[in-house]
Amino acid sequence: MQSQATYNYKVVRQFAIMTVVWGIVGMLVGVIAAAQLVWPELNVLEWLGYGRLRPLHTNAVIFAFGGCALFATSYYVVQRTSHTSLFAPWLASFTFWGWQLVILLAVVTLPLGLTSGKEYAELEWPIDILIAVVWVSYAVVFFGTIAKRKVSHIYVANWFYGAFILAVALLHIVNSAAIPVSMTKSYSAYAGVQDAMIQWWYGHNAVGFFLTAGFLGMMYYFVPKQAERPVYSYRLSVVHFWALIFTYMWAGPHHLHYTALPDWTQSVGMLFSLILLAPSWGGMINGIMTLSGAWHKLRTDPILKFLITALSFYGMSTFEGPMMSVKTVNALSHYTDWTVGHVHSGALGWVAMISIGSVYFLLPRLYGKTEMYSVKLINAHFWVATIGVVLYIASMWIAGVMQGLMWRATNADGTLTYSFVEGVKASYPFWTIRLVGGLLFLFGMLIMFYNMVKTIAGQKAYDAPVLTPAHA
Repeated sequence: MQSQATYNYKVVRQFAIMTVVWGIVGMLVGVIAAAQLVWPELNVLEWLGYGRLRPLHTNAVIFAFGGCALFATSYYVVQRTSHTSLFAPWLASFTFWGWQLVILLAVVTLPLGLTSGKEYAELEWPIDILIAVVWVSYAVVFFGTIAKRKVSHIYVANWFYGAFILAVALLHIVNSAAIPVSMTKSYSAYAGVQDAMIQWWYGHNAVGFFLTAGFLGMMYYFVPKQAERPVYSYRLSVVHFWALIFTYMWAGPHHLHYTALPDWTQSVGMLFSLILLAPSWGGMINGIMTLSGAWHKLRTDPILKFLITALSFYGMSTFEGPMMSVKTVNALSHYTDWTVGHVHSGALGWVAMISIGSVYFLLPRLYGKTEMYSVKLINAHFWVATIGVVLYIASMWIAGVMQGLMWRATNADGTLTYSFVEGVKASYPFWTIRLVGGLLFLFGMLIMFYNMVKTIAGQKAYDAPVLTPAHA
């Protein structure tokens, strides 16, 4: 008989709460940036202008909101599926405080214009070193817990979490290699087209591993748990894992079509992007088909609505991405708002929705409650968020295709039909709709924050569970 011991839920609670807090902060900054495009007069201060807030927004939603969700869920899942408490709890605590420090340093430095200028890797070298230290500590805690597991099996969710942790460490350390010239300024260790290639190897795999593999770890645990059904196909989950992990690494060059990058490299990136459709849809089908025999639960379970809608957006985004990587499509879509729409169908529709559903699952269990304070509020959050996402991405699709067509339209004499500013003017109505969509999504996060506070403050129904072989 296994010895009785409690799970380490403290660090999971901390990350779960900060997921919601940073979600509100990151999305608020995004809404302000969206408003600045509609009303340029809102760019009143240099350090709160669009150019400074945009990288702050991307870092806040990806690494603060998304990162905290990944830390919280991975620490929870690896304990539950390994039937053991976290390895080196003091190091797990360090990852929480270290990660919050990274985020606070980003909040200070990015508005001040202290940036490396690399997409999704804007933070300067001292912060990059701190990120590396925190991330290696995270790997030690996660894989240390796997090593001391009380069961022989390593559940598939942990495969995805493990791959995400290892790949992000590799990506961050290689891409952030820099030559410091002062405490606040450094220059990339790479030059020219090599720098661009390494940057987008990093940039697309930040999407592939940070924003996909990690959140697929969530999907493989929380969808079966909430549906109370086993994963549809365990064999498919293994094929999905290896195919996705191998293919994603090669897709980065599709960000560099029609640039100085060699043409054959662009074509390789395009080819692997097209291949990616298969494992991506394999994972989506595996998640959605887990509901076989339990579809009726979608009518009454708003957490399941979040999780399954997230998978639907995942399927849509992973069809759209390979399509946009095709050179002829990319010739129209590149530099337009279509790309922004694609990013947000993945970021809001997939990443945020799966995170929100997973955190709603976690909170009652972390605080000894039978359920969230208000199921009706979860339902309200779902519909507000879903309408917000649809408004956002539909407006950006239309604006993007329109921009692409306007920019390349020519008169009979070969001159451009439209000036650039006419394209900007035509985009205004769609930027306004995008702002409304963003506001709705932000409002949903505020509903979640209220529901979370009331849940935590409510009467405790039971104590934190102990480890027993019966639980997974």
